[in-house]
Amino acid sequence: MVRVVLAGPRLRQVALVAHDCDRVADELRQAFDWPQPFHDPGVGEFGLTNAVFAVGDTFIEVVAPAQPDTTAGRYLERRGGDGGYMAIFQVPDLSVARHRLDELGVRVIWTADLPDIAGTHLHPKDVPGAIVSLDWAEPVDSWRWAGPAWTGRASEHAPGGVTGLTIEVKDPPAAAHRWAAVLGISATDHGSTAVVKLESSAQRLRFVPARADRGEGITAVTIAGLAGGGPLEIGGVSFVPEEG
Repeated sequence: MVRVVLAGPRLRQVALVAHDCDRVADELRQAFDWPQPFHDPGVGEFGLTNAVFAVGDTFIEVVAPAQPDTTAGRYLERRGGDGGYMAIFQVPDLSVARHRLDELGVRVIWTADLPDIAGTHLHPKDVPGAIVSLDWAEPVDSWRWAGPAWTGRASEHAPGGVTGLTIEVKDPPAAAHRWAAVLGISATDHGSTAVVKLESSAQRLRFVPARADRGEGITAVTIAGLAGGGPLEIGGVSFVPEEG
């Protein structure tokens, strides 16, 4: 068996926040012919319900508030409706990543440390545009957050997966450089927009000016091998097929 090695940060999971988790999950499944999602009871800690879809060996999650006064509920209010919520990156060395956060003065709002996976949620005021999480998994191709089929191993999966995000922010160059610093890589400015390339995973984060009517947030997810064409807007996010 060939051992998978993670050479740099990789965007492994993207979360949407919705008023109605089941409705948005059903729309995604029907539009893209995705298999039934995993429902993680662990998100009850945050007052949420969820649905996690495997998309290749990456993941799309939908979360919804299950009780009053949750972070997700407040985000829905600020954004004025459903939309992109979290970007979860897998890193090769979590201790190095966490030390980098300390040096950057980035606040951590939640951590989990299990034998096969660990997570580190960052304060959105310190890393604008979404809730960013730096996570680690062993084996590298496993992902406990996606359920038993991915715990301690990689499940059988279709080809393709998430290749990029578009994030609307007030100051795209500043946000891009902040995300890049957190990930330990670099960003490139392109006028009013900016790009962070995750070279080792062939993924790209694109930062663009926020619309006045919505505020900051993830507004598009690019996916290789996306069935059903596109772009299609579901849950306040545009799902775009990877070109080429």
